[in-house]
Order: sequence, then C-alpha cells, then structure tokens
Amino acid sequence: MSKPPARNGAPQRRPGEEDDICPVCKSSRYLNPNMRFLVNPECYHKMCESCVDRIFSQGPAPCPVAGCARTLRKQRFRRQTFEDLQIEREVDIRRRVAAIFNRRESEFQTLRDYNNYLEEVETLTFNLLYNIDVATTEEKLASYARQNAADIANNKIISAQESASTEAQIAAQKEQARLHREAARNEEDEERREKEEGRQEFINKIAASNEDPDKIAKVVLKKSTARRTAADKLRQQEAAKVDNASAPLFQIQGLKPVVRPEPQKAYDPFGDYSIKTQYYTLQTQYEHPWLENAKTDPKITAGGFDVGEYCARAMMEAFGGLGVFVEDEVARREEAAGADVGTTAAAMAAGDGKEVGGDVL
Repeated sequence: MSKPPARNGAPQRRPGEEDDICPVCKSSRYLNPNMRFLVNPECYHKMCESCVDRIFSQGPAPCPVAGCARTLRKQRFRRQTFEDLQIEREVDIRRRVAAIFNRRESEFQTLRDYNNYLEEVETLTFNLLYNIDVATTEEKLASYARQNAADIANNKIISAQESASTEAQIAAQKEQARLHREAARNEEDEERREKEEGRQEFINKIAASNEDPDKIAKVVLKKSTARRTAADKLRQQEAAKVDNASAPLFQIQGLKPVVRPEPQKAYDPFGDYSIKTQYYTLQTQYEHPWLENAKTDPKITAGGFDVGEYCARAMMEAFGGLGVFVEDEVARREEAAGADVGTTAAAMAAGDGKEVGGDVL
C-alpha cells in the first residue's frame, strides 16, 4: 500500500522515518529494510554499518557528519539501545560515572555524609549531560579514579559477588520450582497409572472368581491406598533431600555489622551489695510441725507471713552473738573510758574548773 502524497507531491513520512536515513550515504531503511545503524559514544551520530566498515576499517578517522570533528574508532561503534539518542547518551554517561563513583553507604559514618556524596556525584553527572565545564569535570573524574583506584576495584568485586549471589539464588529458585512442577506431573501420572491398574485388577478378579464385588473392591482399594502412602513418603524424603542440596549459600557483602545490645541486668536496689552468712547456711525447708502448719493456716498466711523470712530471722538471731567476744569488747570499752578521763583532766587544767562545753566541773 503506497503512502498518501503530501501537498507538494512528495510522499509523507511516518514519524521518525527521517532518522532511518544514513547521513553519510543517504541510504534509507525504506529502500533497504535489512540495513543496520550504529552509533559511537564519542558523538552519538548514527550511520549505517556499510559506511562504518568503509570509513573506519583502515583505522581511526574523523566523524563524517558535517560539523563534527571528533576522531572515531570502529571498535567503539555499537547498536543503538534506545530510540532517543539523548537517552542513549545519558545512560552511557551515568554508567561511566557510576563505575568510578561506586562508594557504598556502609563506607560513610552518617547518612548525611552519604547523601552529600550522592549530591556531588549528581552534580558532576549533570555537568557532563549538559556540557557545563566539561574539561574541569573530566579532570575531577580522572583525579578521583587515580586516587581511589583500590577502593573502586574492591567495590566492583563486591558488586560482582552480590550480583553472582543474586543470580545463583534466582537460578536455585527456578530449579526448585522446576523440580516441584516435575514432581507434581509425576504424581499425577502415578495416580493415573494406579487408578488404571486398580481398575484392571478389579476387572480381572471379578472375571476369575465368584466373590462379592464389594469385597474385591475393598481389597483393591486398600492395596492402592497402601501403595499411595508409601509413594508419598518416598516422595517427601526425596523432596527434602533436593531442598537441602539446592539451598544456596547466600551471603550479602558490604552490609553494616549488626551490634546487638547487651541484655539488661536485673534491678538490684542494694547495688550488688550482699550480706553473706559466715557461720551457717540457710536451708529452703526445715522440718517442724509449727512451720508446716504456718504454711497452710489462713490466719497466718492472710497477713502476708512468710515462713522463709521467719526462718532467716530466727537463724540470724541464734547466731548473732557467735562472733562477739566479751573480753575484747570490755578491753575496748576500758580504752575508750581512759581516753575520756584524759580529755576531761586536760579541760579542767585549761579552764581552772570553769565550765567546759556547758558542763560544770
């Protein structure tokens, strides 16, 4: 079907068809549907594959598009991914900047520092996209790449490991889903086969014997149920083995270490101060009729009486004077009394018998 003519007699073009014309040889995709167009990330000028082979096969050459003097190489030409060349250029620039500025959030002390870093990277990317201080921006990129070559390489390795782990996990999940689907199909086929075998066995037994068909059906059903139960157990064991064998050793690299808080200690109002008995050990239970009655007597327990507290107080009173020696106490008392007498005599000598400290001597 021919295209409708325009007002000036020329055929109308569909939107974007003018981009399918090579700017070098003026060949059109309309006349050659198999023609392939290539772009070079140096200038993003699109030209056909024939012109690329003809112009750049002998080595680097300037771009043949009028007004562009950049030197292009054949190995850098590639197929266009996006229909809009501006999007193609932006994606390439962002990919190149991200390959250099590949810092991770875990490398920064605070989230604000990481956000400031992202803002600086976006500023450099914006300058490259809109041709603002391109020379200075390129110099900053090269300087940063030289100074942080080791960190950039290390982060690339970590990203590759994470991608490989993610791909391995996805592949393991797909394999596990495939095994489950295959097991479900095998289960359906086995159930269908068992039904066919049971039906055939039922027909053969009815034809070979004169027994009641109901009894024969019960026997066949019982055998079929037993086989199905054994098959289900075997299938579950095999599935468990497959799940354990296909479980991926998935490990994420580069995450911040999780520091768990220490469990809080029980509240101690005395601040770890405890009074330990030296001469006896308090037992949890003492055999005595009154104590046994006190544990269950509502007249005693209603007021909050505790038999354990009573036993502790009784033992403390019983052993309270065990470490007290009377002779030592008397000697210390006499020493204290002698010191008081000397103090009184000195006061009298200094005051000639007058009042000292409010007492009349």
